[in-house]
Amino acid sequence: MSEKTQICETILDAIGNTPLVRLPRDFDPEVKCEVLLKIDYLNPGGSMKDRIALHMVRAAEKKGLLKPGGRIVECSSGNTGAGLCVVAAALGYDITVVIPDKMSSEKIAALRALGADVVVTPCNVDIESPMHYTKVAGRIASEIEGAWWPDQYHNRDNTDAHYYSTAPELWEQCGGKLDVFVAGAGTGGTLSGMARYFKEQNPKVKIVGVDPPGSILAHYWQHQEICDSSPYAVEGVGEEEVPGAWDPHLIDSYEVVPDGESFAMARRLAAETGIFPGGSGGMNLVAALKVARTLPADACLVTILPDYGKAYLSKVYSEDWLRDFGYLPKVGINNATVLDMMREKNKAVLFSVDSVSWAVRQAGERGVRPLPVQAGLGGKLLGVFDEDRALELLAEGKDLDGISVADCLAAAPAVLDSHAPWQDAVEALKHCEGVLVDVRGEYLPLDRRDLLQALKRLEHND
Repeated sequence: MSEKTQICETILDAIGNTPLVRLPRDFDPEVKCEVLLKIDYLNPGGSMKDRIALHMVRAAEKKGLLKPGGRIVECSSGNTGAGLCVVAAALGYDITVVIPDKMSSEKIAALRALGADVVVTPCNVDIESPMHYTKVAGRIASEIEGAWWPDQYHNRDNTDAHYYSTAPELWEQCGGKLDVFVAGAGTGGTLSGMARYFKEQNPKVKIVGVDPPGSILAHYWQHQEICDSSPYAVEGVGEEEVPGAWDPHLIDSYEVVPDGESFAMARRLAAETGIFPGGSGGMNLVAALKVARTLPADACLVTILPDYGKAYLSKVYSEDWLRDFGYLPKVGINNATVLDMMREKNKAVLFSVDSVSWAVRQAGERGVRPLPVQAGLGGKLLGVFDEDRALELLAEGKDLDGISVADCLAAAPAVLDSHAPWQDAVEALKHCEGVLVDVRGEYLPLDRRDLLQALKRLEHND
């Protein structure tokens, strides 16, 4: 294990040596023992998967599987893909990442920003389907000369990366005092590699696996049989088949944590401590605290936070997304209002003296549509920005800085009161694409796309 120096020769030298942080003692009053968090999202690519990306690539080079000018092709829920992108960019390889469409938009955008060709596949297909992301990655790799498919789910170098890197690093940080290690498994590499190392150092170290409901791993560990999988929302953990990188014999017990509890814990940890994990980190901490409540005061428990919360701003950290998918309480249809149909979106107001150039930026770049125009701050609603006229001006090459919004004005659509029954929004949007909602004197847009998501928030058994 090499120490980080002040100056790294490449970004690859910045992988590893992430901090171990003590959970505040008052975070859970029922816990008496020490709970430590391995903050592995501080790797350059935003997750612990940077470690396996570098180790698998270097191993493939030594074995002659990946040669100069080759292309890396991998299936990923996002984090291994990002880690491989970092390694590929630093070492000069091309890369294709195949990712299911249930993953956050931030992850997909990050892969493209890091230079990957991104192939998005449907998540609602059986693992045997040729459209499953693992099958698509294998097919693409077989069709490209010089391509290498890491196949992280069945690659023992995945497991070895954590055996040789993460585990000894953590063991040293703990000073060799470790009683329980808690972690989820997706490929199984983290849990198995670290468990093997810890058991070699001290066979009494307890290894606790964590799974979301719908994954097969906890069931397989307990019954040694494969059950049917079902959908779950937490990303990067759980599995629909038994991965070759996972060794269930090293695990002493398993905890299953519902998605909603995982997301709530991640959000709480971020808000109360400044530690900002993804949903799998929240899942790990729920299980870790459950175990920690049973331990004596002199015990030490460690869990890992695999990836960064910034990759989930549109999901775990979005109240809209949580409400839409039932992770926050639904609203009864007898009490719901137009305000309950509103979403967290950009908002803006134009004044008649503003330039059309500024209006185009608000409507086009920031997506505020329809865009209200008022006489002044808190003044009368004059109408909305006329996008049809703006398109004509743009096509004619006019100087939009010299044209005022007063010359680009259309009649306002229906204006709804935010306290009106939710049915008013449904009725209004039968006849147009968007309306405005008066929310304490602000005019905010509401459109059909909003309703497509928000109507799922309603409880019809009210």
